[in-house]
Amino acid sequence: MKRILTSTAIAGLAATSLAGAAFAGNLDDAPVERPVYAPVPAPANTGGDWTGFYAGAQLGYGDADSSVPALNGNDSLYGIHAGYDYDFGRFVLGGELDYDKADIDLGGGAASIDSVARAKIRAGYDMGRTLLYATGGAARADTSVGDESGPFLGLGAAYKVTESFTVGGEFLTHQFDDVGSVAGNDIDANTFTLRGSFRF
Repeated sequence: MKRILTSTAIAGLAATSLAGAAFAGNLDDAPVERPVYAPVPAPANTGGDWTGFYAGAQLGYGDADSSVPALNGNDSLYGIHAGYDYDFGRFVLGGELDYDKADIDLGGGAASIDSVARAKIRAGYDMGRTLLYATGGAARADTSVGDESGPFLGLGAAYKVTESFTVGGEFLTHQFDDVGSVAGNDIDANTFTLRGSFRF
């Protein structure tokens, strides 16, 4: 009887040891499940901040075509500008005043365009560091045969080199009718300028 109990106890211990070893082996062989992280969504691009005053200078080229063929001409121009923009998120609305000094001879010196002043409204799309915009308003040309006002339209772009300085370009097309109080003496003038502005 004693021998049977001893044999039974030994057999029980052996079975327990084998089961423990088998259990330990199963833990080691079980695949480790690594946590899966959802990708962090990229922040939404809400554009830059174009709100504020700005002022600067421009340098460019003007071309004038008259309804009188002998009074066409082109030359360089330069000037200053100042304005204010308000950024609504993606849409930017602003106003600007600018002045270009010119010396565009018409008809080989028969007349000349001496300067152009403008009052602008501009509306643009905020792309972050870049602003694309359309502009329009009223212009006044000072010529050697008299002053004349007329509408203009154009397109432009500005790029933020830093938060306080931008560079850009602008193309404008103007219409001046009856220049010098001469009926039918109409002038179409196109200008292209490169611009630099400080923002405040």
